[in-house]
Amino acid sequence: MAGETDDYATDARTVVGLGELIWDMFPEGRSMGGAPSNFAYQSRLLGNRSVVASRVGDDELGREALGVLGRAGVEAGYVQVDSKHPTGTVEVEIGERGEPRFTVNPNSAWDYLELSPRLAELARQADAVCFGTLGQRHPRARGTILSFVGLTPPGALRLFDVNLRHSFFSADMLVKSLELASIVKFNSDELSVAAGMLGLHASSEEELSRRLIAQYDLDLVAITRGEKGSLLLTEGRRVEHLGQRVKVADTIGCGDAFAAALAHCLLRGLSLETASEAANRLGAWVATQSGATPRATPQMIEEILGGL
Repeated sequence: MAGETDDYATDARTVVGLGELIWDMFPEGRSMGGAPSNFAYQSRLLGNRSVVASRVGDDELGREALGVLGRAGVEAGYVQVDSKHPTGTVEVEIGERGEPRFTVNPNSAWDYLELSPRLAELARQADAVCFGTLGQRHPRARGTILSFVGLTPPGALRLFDVNLRHSFFSADMLVKSLELASIVKFNSDELSVAAGMLGLHASSEEELSRRLIAQYDLDLVAITRGEKGSLLLTEGRRVEHLGQRVKVADTIGCGDAFAAALAHCLLRGLSLETASEAANRLGAWVATQSGATPRATPQMIEEILGGL
């Protein structure tokens, strides 16, 4: 994770990445990751007050993670330090088409995230929070994450980025998270798996999404389709994007960048069309870079988004 940051934008919002903080261990070296921290990093580049709420070990990797976050302009003061459990790591292999394969280490510090008074106060300040399934694999962290989301203000954007690439999820976890969320993001495969687990059946992604919107009182369902773009659905709107053709380095963090740009636009009341275009542009740019948090400046991000 690397970045160069200026002061917060004048319309900055408090955006929280909640859950796992992980070092991605590549054959050629390591890079800090985890969907919540990737989301927070991209949100910071977009000009927001960006915070990671997670937990690291009292070890070299934990101290390095805090330093990396700070240098990127992401607030690390809400990252707890655990004296008993190590900082999370994941072994990463990249496939022929740039798709990652992960092996996540068990019993990491982020599994023991606690709802401290400080963390509860952050929840009450949040304009947006992004959380997923991997961060909820341990009952303690799951309770903390669900409680945190429940403490956010009524108007906060609560983005459930489902992320079923790992096996640490259940139907009960999906239901409780959907009940708290205002927005849910899937890729096409995840939507199919989740629908089956929830007992929902339909002939199309759109029909499945509208059933989710109705059943869980969601404001928006976002479906990412890789190089084929995305689909955004609300109760009465449908916005499809055909995607952008780019030379892919790897796809790690593309969905997190998509989520960050989507949240950024929605927090400012921009149209679904603008949000869709911004999310696809930022996600596609990350695909052209190595790792989930490529070096960038806010000015570079403005160029990528083309004045949207």
